[in-house]
Amino acid sequence: MRHYKHLSFTDRLKIEAWQRVGTKPQVMAEELGVHISTIYRELKRGVYERLNSDLTTEERYSPDIAEQKYQENLRAKGAPLKIGNDHEYATYLEFKVSAEKYAPGAILGEIKRKGLKFNTTISKTTFYRYIEDGVFLTITNKDLPVKRNKDKQKYDRVQPSRAPKGKSIEKRPEEIESRQAFGHWEMDCVEGKKKTKKTLLVLTERKTRREIIRLMKDKTAESVVKALDGIEAEMGAELFARVFLTITVDNGSEFSDYEGIERSSLGEGKRTTVYFCHPYSSYERGSNENQNKMVRRHYPKGYDFTSVTAAEIRRLEKWINNYPREIFGYY
Repeated sequence: MRHYKHLSFTDRLKIEAWQRVGTKPQVMAEELGVHISTIYRELKRGVYERLNSDLTTEERYSPDIAEQKYQENLRAKGAPLKIGNDHEYATYLEFKVSAEKYAPGAILGEIKRKGLKFNTTISKTTFYRYIEDGVFLTITNKDLPVKRNKDKQKYDRVQPSRAPKGKSIEKRPEEIESRQAFGHWEMDCVEGKKKTKKTLLVLTERKTRREIIRLMKDKTAESVVKALDGIEAEMGAELFARVFLTITVDNGSEFSDYEGIERSSLGEGKRTTVYFCHPYSSYERGSNENQNKMVRRHYPKGYDFTSVTAAEIRRLEKWINNYPREIFGYY
């Protein structure tokens, strides 16, 4: 189903008829093959106030008003020559940014890799400029991931509750730094709204950037061990030990039970080896930190995880793992 087509005037007439009989926006979206957000924007675009015979008023949708505003927007924000009249291309880009939360570089890279054909193309720089200048009808800078300041990049300062007793990252084999071998992970927690307990445990594999996310009831050492026990139960002890050769963490108290993290819950012996970063050095888990930013595209800082389900977290995990990355040729 194509979710990124422009609505025609015929589509607008259908929306008017559907609204009069109480059809839900989700059904309208499915019938027209568009994202539900397109329907909500369209209903807002064509709204007007109708005076009833009993002198009460109600909001209605007018396809004529919606079409007029749409054409006015096209003229006011008429795309520069590089896009021209390639509305399908513009709408595809808008959809990928707003609905799928892709960054401009990832969108253009994926288009090239998949061999998608449009009448024109633009560069990443032009894409960002068009968004900045308001060329697109439905997206703004607020829809983009937070831009990184490369000159003054800051890292979170993690205050340890106590000095870790486990192995320091200084003792981690040097070959792990090269990312040549699979099986070396970085682990962190993504917290929700203050004074709420539910927390995400996020693990990032250094070579492939593979992500595993688990929803925990709270941010405690006990919950971290329990979450890893669950992953081991799913994989089996032998596979877990092959996949998780090492795990690098910060000095947060939630990782203080390093022995519980390392110890297999299915048998005797160790299942992994834990290394601790230096205090206030989250950059030593750089891949993990970058993945956390992707999590925040869906769950911004301060989000309340109380009502979030495991199924929603699995969808987030899948989105991250399928995200086209420049470092891997946008695969």
